[in-house]
Amino acid sequence: MTVEPGTRVMKAEATATAAAVRCLAAGGLVAFPTETVYGLAADAGNGEAIARLYLAKGRPRFNPLIAHVADVERGRAIGRFNDAAERLAASFWPGPLTLVLPKRAQCAVADLALAGLDTVALRVPAHPVARELLASFGKPIVAPSANRSGHVSPTSASHVLADLRGRIDMLIDGGDCPVGIESTIVALLDDPTLLRPGGVAREQIERILGRRLVDAPVADDAPLAPGMLASHYAPKAKLRLNADAVGGDEALLAFGPSLVIEKGRPVLNLSPRGDLIEAASNLFSHLRALDASGAGTIAVMKVPNEGLGEAINDRLTRAAAPKP
Repeated sequence: MTVEPGTRVMKAEATATAAAVRCLAAGGLVAFPTETVYGLAADAGNGEAIARLYLAKGRPRFNPLIAHVADVERGRAIGRFNDAAERLAASFWPGPLTLVLPKRAQCAVADLALAGLDTVALRVPAHPVARELLASFGKPIVAPSANRSGHVSPTSASHVLADLRGRIDMLIDGGDCPVGIESTIVALLDDPTLLRPGGVAREQIERILGRRLVDAPVADDAPLAPGMLASHYAPKAKLRLNADAVGGDEALLAFGPSLVIEKGRPVLNLSPRGDLIEAASNLFSHLRALDASGAGTIAVMKVPNEGLGEAINDRLTRAAAPKP
């Protein structure tokens, strides 16, 4: 894998973790794998490093960042946990769930990462590389997806390099991300609110809480958490959703039994057997591959809006929205 000067790529092993810790401590930016997508890490308490992160991604500074911590105890030092937060953390951490909580007075996350809010978004990732990095660094890190802001999220090291080569200091190559779609985000401020569907299905969370989640509106001006902008996760090609036929100049993103498509046109199937877990894992890599085919439009077959299908449809809807 050829990399431009300025981006060091290392395979996931102890020497890579040690190098990443040194890089973060010096204010550097490190891309690393999580179970959801690749994240771009900066020291959560270093405002200058976080400013570099926003610049590298081209991310709006009104869009807050998720703080990743090694365990729930370190999360409690940053955010104020209520009973619902404790139950969800016990059920889904480490894992693909982010909790938005009131921040503590001595919150270790820099104000820039909080986007001026009095809340903090927290997650304990499950991927062994992410867990080793957090344990070794000993402090929280902010880690949005390691891609250009608004583009398709990265689920492999090659995706990271396609967007950020030469713009970041280091990349830990830990292979493909197993979940392949970002964390679910739940705000526990008043009524429990689903800010972003993701790797933990709504039904699983509601079962633990014993109540339904409130749906949050799209917030383009001052989002409470990442992934809430109307246009996000977008390829260069236009997306046409819920397609039941395919035009001669379109690529096809299929689900289940595929539609008939003109011979030679690009087609990828999220899951030929209709498995939503497999579909979520393939979503971003398939979008990137079809985008690279040069098709002007990607026709997308209907995906059931249940379980992880809700998160898949959320990403597809935002990817299809008009770009700002």
